[in-house]
Amino acid sequence: METPAQGSIRIDLWLWYARFYKSRSLAARAVKGSRMRLNRQVIRKVSQPLRIGDVLTIPWNGEIKVIEIAALGERRGPASEARALYHDRSVVESAAD
Repeated sequence: METPAQGSIRIDLWLWYARFYKSRSLAARAVKGSRMRLNRQVIRKVSQPLRIGDVLTIPWNGEIKVIEIAALGERRGPASEARALYHDRSVVESAAD
């Protein structure tokens, strides 16, 4: 398995670290069953390596999230630590009154 020291991490592991899914197996199932994209390319395997600066596009709670990888992480920590692993680049439309 690749480690953060090597400059990349498996996508299923990172999604779990970043708290997008409650378990690593749920993250793996989501990668297999959806059309997630990494740098505009459809992800075909759960072992796809992620690197800092990659852009991940995922379906999330009925919307599309565009996430830029900011850090690889070393563990599944608290939510504040998980939020530091990425920058949300999703377009948020606000209603103008």
